[in-house]
Amino acid sequence: MTTGVIPGGQTPEPGPNGPKLPEQRREPVGPGALHVDNRTRSALITARAAASFEPVGRSVATARSFVRDTLQGWGFGDIVDDAVVLTSELVTNAVVHAGTAADVLCLRSDDGVRIEVSDRYPEREIPLQSAALNMGSPDREGGRGLQLCAALAGRWGVEYTPTHKNVWFQLDMPERPVGTRAAGPSLPADLLPLADGRVRVAVVQIDPAGSIAAWNEDAEDLFGYAAEQVTGKPLTDLAAWPHTPGTSTGIAEALQLSRWEGSYGIRGAHGRVIPVYASHLRVRDTGGEPSTVCLLVRDHERAVLQTPLRVAASADTSAATDGASADPFEVFIGSPAPDDLDGLLQRTVERARDMLDADAAFLLLATDDETELEVRASTGLPSARQRFARVPVEAGPGRYGSARMPAVHDDLTAVPGAVPLLNATGMRSVVTVPLKVEGRLTGSLGVAAEAPGRYSNEEALRLQFAADRIALAVESARLGELERLRRGSLSFLVEASDLLAGTLDRDQTLALMAQMTVPTLATWCAVYTIADQASEPYLSYVLHEDEELIDGIKSLLAKVAPPDPVPTPGARIWTAPAEAAHQAALRTSMRSLSLGDSHQRIGTTIGPTLATASAVGGETVVLPLVARNRVIGMLTLGKPTDEHFRQEILELAEDLSRRAALALDNARLYSERTAISQSLQRSLLPPGLPQIDGVEVEVIYRAAGEGNEVGGDFYDLFPIRDGAYGFAIGDVCGTGPEAAAVTGLARHALRLLAREGFGGPAVLERLNSAILDEGARSRFLTLLYGELWPQEDGSALLKVVCAGHPLPLRLRQDGTVEPAAEPQPLLGVLEDLELYEQTVTLDPGDVLLCVTDGVTERREGTRMLGDDGLADVLTTCTGLTAGAVAARIMRAVERFASDAPSDDMAILAMRMPEVRKV
Repeated sequence: MTTGVIPGGQTPEPGPNGPKLPEQRREPVGPGALHVDNRTRSALITARAAASFEPVGRSVATARSFVRDTLQGWGFGDIVDDAVVLTSELVTNAVVHAGTAADVLCLRSDDGVRIEVSDRYPEREIPLQSAALNMGSPDREGGRGLQLCAALAGRWGVEYTPTHKNVWFQLDMPERPVGTRAAGPSLPADLLPLADGRVRVAVVQIDPAGSIAAWNEDAEDLFGYAAEQVTGKPLTDLAAWPHTPGTSTGIAEALQLSRWEGSYGIRGAHGRVIPVYASHLRVRDTGGEPSTVCLLVRDHERAVLQTPLRVAASADTSAATDGASADPFEVFIGSPAPDDLDGLLQRTVERARDMLDADAAFLLLATDDETELEVRASTGLPSARQRFARVPVEAGPGRYGSARMPAVHDDLTAVPGAVPLLNATGMRSVVTVPLKVEGRLTGSLGVAAEAPGRYSNEEALRLQFAADRIALAVESARLGELERLRRGSLSFLVEASDLLAGTLDRDQTLALMAQMTVPTLATWCAVYTIADQASEPYLSYVLHEDEELIDGIKSLLAKVAPPDPVPTPGARIWTAPAEAAHQAALRTSMRSLSLGDSHQRIGTTIGPTLATASAVGGETVVLPLVARNRVIGMLTLGKPTDEHFRQEILELAEDLSRRAALALDNARLYSERTAISQSLQRSLLPPGLPQIDGVEVEVIYRAAGEGNEVGGDFYDLFPIRDGAYGFAIGDVCGTGPEAAAVTGLARHALRLLAREGFGGPAVLERLNSAILDEGARSRFLTLLYGELWPQEDGSALLKVVCAGHPLPLRLRQDGTVEPAAEPQPLLGVLEDLELYEQTVTLDPGDVLLCVTDGVTERREGTRMLGDDGLADVLTTCTGLTAGAVAARIMRAVERFASDAPSDDMAILAMRMPEVRKV
């Protein structure tokens, strides 16, 4: 923080509490003293503005903006830059070095403005000087505030109180001839700004609510609305407000500023947007009510309203005499400089255009390999069409062929294509200079005019000097943006990988691919898939950030041959969609000519096609989806009309396409495996259940997992011969192909042996031998097998063999539950089995329940349902049908635990209906 200084040889007279501190600066003596004034502040204060700022770094920029807006609103544009520089230094001293809050007070008088900056650090010591004052090096970190005050201010001083230190400076308005504010040189008629035969200046007054209060005749002529049509409506309903890069100012905020100039659009009565240049002035009426007066002209007539730039101070000013040097970067860019790259580049082209009185300006940045230049900012040109377009550094032989050297073109019509960026823009003369950092090309800056022969080597030198001043700052901002982009890209790819890895569903993977690219990387995208090498690419998914345009893009792409499935990595341009969109729009427009005045038919016929053409009419790139050395599809990214992709975005899209291709191929393989497993599982279960007279039968089968593994549980019910039926329910140990082989062997062997006339024990003994013959592929098997004979009295005779399986349960009409068989050895373990069958009679109303161990072994923590729990549930099923019994058992099993079942479950319920009495 800078400190107050008392120049001269006199020591302050001691006061009651020590040296008496001065209330303001005294006139210095000696040859090295700085110029100050001991006059008090002006007695005639015509306006004042004050603000306080917290002790944080961002307060410096906020204070600069406050002073700039205040002085511009007062009409003190000539001294704005000096005031902003001084305020910036003094507020920095307060909030950064002293660490206190800062109070800024602006006072307007008839002859200038006085600005006071106060901090809360009054105990700073005041060094005494008896000789010429040495303010130190201007390059040091601190101590420049008073030095700049001495160099730039007409009067300045320091005041101390017990709680504050106040530094003030006075800036006087430069004397101007009466009636003259700014003047330009005489120019030939062909160099004067273009305007229509009659220049119309629309005067629109906006009330405090942002609504239109006044609308003059020129506004009616320019925009087609009568005053009564727009009075009372918000200006935002008519304004097409493009945000300036690097700022967040909208039209509502601009209307609140004391003064504002710039370009935007007004939507006319015909529906088209009319570019205008506007000058806003905030005023108040005699009652104190504020409003904003807006002066609007056509954008190409901006010279009518645009404020001329202030002529730069001469080199022999008092600032130079006193040794203070202004920062060349700040001189060119202005203060405060934009914090972001886009804002800095936009400010650069605007200042370059104004500096050489040009019609347009543009700035390009070099790619990493310095072989191409990418358009990053422009003014006076169709920036949307040119933004992020690329041109080669070496365009051709000769003096004008390289961006590495300054170049002046007197007339572009004599060298067509010399500056590709200006093709078909109407620009005739242009000067371009390189931006270099340590001898390395980092970009190119150019200005252009519609008239030929406007620029010479002198203008090229001036522009090169400006380019040298900003090159380092631009490169630093570009590297900072690149670092942020790379960090963001890494975060984006990590999140994308997590999302893609979280699903194995093909359709969901396609949707995720599209949703991650739109709108982050592109405005719209389409995904083509290729089933196999002999198949043509198929349009599988389309997404646009505007959902209403998706169907139109699908229809358009369906009429275009898909891109070739080239495995070469990287993005390649695909022009077919844009060409098809332009042709479709042209045909629609031609058809509309025969529709007469039918506005409704035109709206419904031409609207969607033109909207689709605009959405797809920009740059389109195709990235191959390559997985396991095979092209499985293409990812197509598109921009709307006349927009281009940045190289960083294409590189990020290429990384994403590699991850997406692997995820899509994994989903395909998983889907194929699931389909195979489900088909095999279905083949291991009976295609249907036979209808048995006098017996109700219900089966419920639930496979655990996601369906990609074949389960080991199975069931069967089949006719053996007339009046006899076989039933079985079993569980093979494990899952997968080995278990499926044993399951298929068991089900088909049971049917074959039973129909050959073998009884239950013989059937199971032969099946046991067949399983053991499988050797290492064998699996042990628990099986409940029985034969059923329905009787004429409504009962049924059962012969049952339970080989290691959960015992079947019999539910009687009185609600009692009992096992219907005894346990015997399971199959696939012992070679010699001695099995026997048990006979059970099911009376009318009885239920036989058979389940696999997935039901009885259902767990919740340390609890298990078990045989007893199953029996308890079955006791509540008296009087229910077989279907109701099976459903109640399944609900009880599912509710027993909160987790999803981890084992397959099969339930077979058979019930003998009750005999109705006549």
